[in-house]
Amino acid sequence: MKNIIIDINILMDFLFKRTGHEKVLEIFISCTTGVLKGFVCAHEITTLYYFLNKSIKDKNKIRISLSGIMNQFKIIEVNKIILEKSLYSEIDDFEDAVIEVSASMNNIDYIITRNIKDFKKSKVKTITPDELIAILKNNK
Repeated sequence: MKNIIIDINILMDFLFKRTGHEKVLEIFISCTTGVLKGFVCAHEITTLYYFLNKSIKDKNKIRISLSGIMNQFKIIEVNKIILEKSLYSEIDDFEDAVIEVSASMNNIDYIITRNIKDFKKSKVKTITPDELIAILKNNK
């Protein structure tokens, strides 16, 4: 079983039913069925709350959506060590650096994102949802 960490853009694709959300659903199902073990960083949940609240403004729907994500994925706590290492990461964007450092410290096999270029200096292999689905199909 591969460990994956989901970048916020992938979570937003799913929640806002953006282009590609069907592929994300396949990945989520693979996490639910135990084919994959999925992780998200705690700071992604707070950012998702902000975007959901800005968009739908229905606290009950937001709670249901975020509870679903928190129940589906393991949450990686963002602590001082992760933040300090992220400050000195080769990855330019701090939030992306936090994801990469969290992935590295938690034995994650793949970072799943649409923005591969943001993680070009990552020590953890970074792939798109399409690439992950292809890997899963090849492993069957």
